[in-house]
Amino acid sequence: MSKRVFIIHGWGGKPDEHWIPWLKSQLEAKGFEVLVPAMPDTDEPIIDKWVNRLSEIVGELDEQTNFIGHSIGCQTIMRYLATQEGKKAGTCVFIAGWFKLENLESAEEERIAAPWLKDDIDFQKVLSVTKKFIVINSSNDNYGAVTENQNLFEQNLGAKVTILPNKGHFTAVDGIIKLPEVLAALSV
Repeated sequence: MSKRVFIIHGWGGKPDEHWIPWLKSQLEAKGFEVLVPAMPDTDEPIIDKWVNRLSEIVGELDEQTNFIGHSIGCQTIMRYLATQEGKKAGTCVFIAGWFKLENLESAEEERIAAPWLKDDIDFQKVLSVTKKFIVINSSNDNYGAVTENQNLFEQNLGAKVTILPNKGHFTAVDGIIKLPEVLAALSV
């Protein structure tokens, strides 16, 4: 199989926004097969629906299969990997990844986020599939908990965490339409 990359957008996101189109074209130029699925019910993401969608599109998982997630897309990837015991995956790069969130704007957002925040991820199962985790977060992410999330990624997954200055939540609104750090992470 060829080297594949699945880019999973965030909550309320689409496959053709922020830095995703730029990264997709850059990875394709390096010979990767890149898939960027539209995730279901993006304005009200549900764990099972997102994990099942990812499972459907990945098909046969192998060490040539890599993942890039943005925000809730990172959670989706981890939860998917926990269902793949006995298989192996390549590298996972998480952008604006989180286990804790702050500054949610409404009771509705808190309701939607609650399962993602409260339902445990089986890290041992995730680590049985891959141990290659790179996390790129921002010093001023709108959803806060920067240090706590860094510590949790390092402790739970042994991830290499980089905190970039002033990138917000890595969206076009934050001025992020290219993300060469991700390209460099997959080139390792």
